[in-house]
Amino acid sequence: MTESHIAQGPGPTGTAVYGADVIGPAPFDTGFPVPRLGAGLQLLGEYKGSGTTEPRYIVRRGDGQVVQLSRLLYLVARAIDGRRDTEAISHRVSGRFGREVSAENVHYLIENKLQPLGVTVPFGQEDDQVTGPTADLLLVLKGHRVIFRERQVARIARSLAWLHRPLVVALVLATAVAMEIWLFALHGAMTPVLQVLEQPVLMLVVFALTVASLVFHEFGHASACRYGGARPGAIGCGIFLIWPSMYTDVTDVYRIGRGGRMRTDLGGVYFNVVFILALAGGYFVTGQSFFLAAIYLAHFEIIEQLMPAVRLDGYYILGDLAGVPDLFGKIKPILRSMLPGRPVPPEVSDLKRSARIIVTVWVLTMVPLLLAELGYVLWNLPRLLETSLRSLVEQLTGTGSAFADGQFAAGTVGVIGSLMLVFPLAGAAYLSVRLGGRLVRHVVRATEGNLRLRLLIGGATLAGAAALCAAWVGGVTPKPLPPQPPIAPILQPGVPEIRPLRPVAPAPLPSVTTPPVTVAVGEPSATGPSASPSESGSAGASASASGSPSPAKSPSPRPSRSEPEPSSTRTTATAGPSPSENSPTASPSDSATPSEPPLPSFTVSFPAPLPS
Repeated sequence: MTESHIAQGPGPTGTAVYGADVIGPAPFDTGFPVPRLGAGLQLLGEYKGSGTTEPRYIVRRGDGQVVQLSRLLYLVARAIDGRRDTEAISHRVSGRFGREVSAENVHYLIENKLQPLGVTVPFGQEDDQVTGPTADLLLVLKGHRVIFRERQVARIARSLAWLHRPLVVALVLATAVAMEIWLFALHGAMTPVLQVLEQPVLMLVVFALTVASLVFHEFGHASACRYGGARPGAIGCGIFLIWPSMYTDVTDVYRIGRGGRMRTDLGGVYFNVVFILALAGGYFVTGQSFFLAAIYLAHFEIIEQLMPAVRLDGYYILGDLAGVPDLFGKIKPILRSMLPGRPVPPEVSDLKRSARIIVTVWVLTMVPLLLAELGYVLWNLPRLLETSLRSLVEQLTGTGSAFADGQFAAGTVGVIGSLMLVFPLAGAAYLSVRLGGRLVRHVVRATEGNLRLRLLIGGATLAGAAALCAAWVGGVTPKPLPPQPPIAPILQPGVPEIRPLRPVAPAPLPSVTTPPVTVAVGEPSATGPSASPSESGSAGASASASGSPSPAKSPSPRPSRSEPEPSSTRTTATAGPSPSENSPTASPSDSATPSEPPLPSFTVSFPAPLPS
């Protein structure tokens, strides 16, 4: 998973200074306070292509939080350099704003607007460390760890920026279309996947190629950002819910045009296509099928990235198309604006008509889908938990057995499969706790001072939970899935592969009368005359397959399907060489030598079957 725009990521330190004026120390104490910007604050400039009616300006705090400011506030922040007092700032801002702004106005804006946002340092504070409000986003990347630093990313982006030239893009897309036609229409994409599933080592190779495609995906964002004229930041990894995910800090794209931001958003998916072509080249050179299996899986990565439900590439593509950087932040204002008799919130009235239409369609599409998915999961929760836990236990047991037997490749694949089961369960639990806590806090704030409404909401919630629990206990909800054989046994080492027993078609009844069959128990003679090996094998097979005496079906030998006999017991069956009435029947007494007493035997006679 990736993020194109990071709102809570680590950013480069230092303050961007705009303007060419030479600033010197204040000549004397004028009595006006001297404001200071917070540590690491960056002034990114105007938000190009914004979906709001009034222009917005972007600043980024040292903690990585991006803040939107009006033009007046941005001019005040831009004039603060740690040396000018509020009176000098007022003169500078008045000249650029086109209206008179007094020192008292500047002091008010700094103390009541910029300081609460964490843009400026509170008056009287010695250090420049500030704290400000942060967007408590539910679906956001946590625990950032840098993999490629800004200088390394700059070199990588500069070396790969040529891939975003229009002629190169057209050539790559045309080649990709031809490759898709060959793979899915002519060669077949599923056969290489099945071939790889049979070999654990190849599965690990495909997994490594998938991780490499994720890294190359981030190079696409960084190089597209560099090609558009913005400066990419660090590339790192974090936790999305509980899934390990990668991100690229391209916050600087907010100061370039909409086209540049869209190119940056699509750069990751475009580099997935480039990586697919490289995999295809590896297949044509080596003929190894695991390259085609990796291509098949790369298609799912592209589809996942383009979905606008969570903060992946599709989310930012839609947001940049509308000119709204935070679509989730507009859900509540959009829904409130649709209530009759309620005033339109300023977060909605400030949007352009085109942006408001895009955001409203997204809200009206995503909110029902998310609610329907939540209801479906709650209704099927017992079967989901039981099936998942049973599968996890089998997977862990089989993985441990694979390692114990020295099958390290199969065991490693089993570990990956176990993680694929653990991550969704833990992620769902984490999301449920976070979402439930938010709902409770929101209800408490909304019903403050209204005890009747709070009791009504609490009672309705308890009634719904009780009805759902009754449905779970009463068996109204769907039952858990029965154990199924693994589709790819190599992905689940040690899990029993349940196969239905194949019915054995009965042999046709012979059309002639068969003489009685003599079954002898004991060791045959080593020297006396006996039936031929083929005949003995035929009778032995027939007797052992049925588990009870049965008529001879054929003189030709048949393999035995019974359980193996104990080593201390040997059973030899002798039957006539052909189903003919004139054929002699061999007996144990004929095969015993005079020097050895005959072994004990018994004879079982069957009535001849009716002719067919």
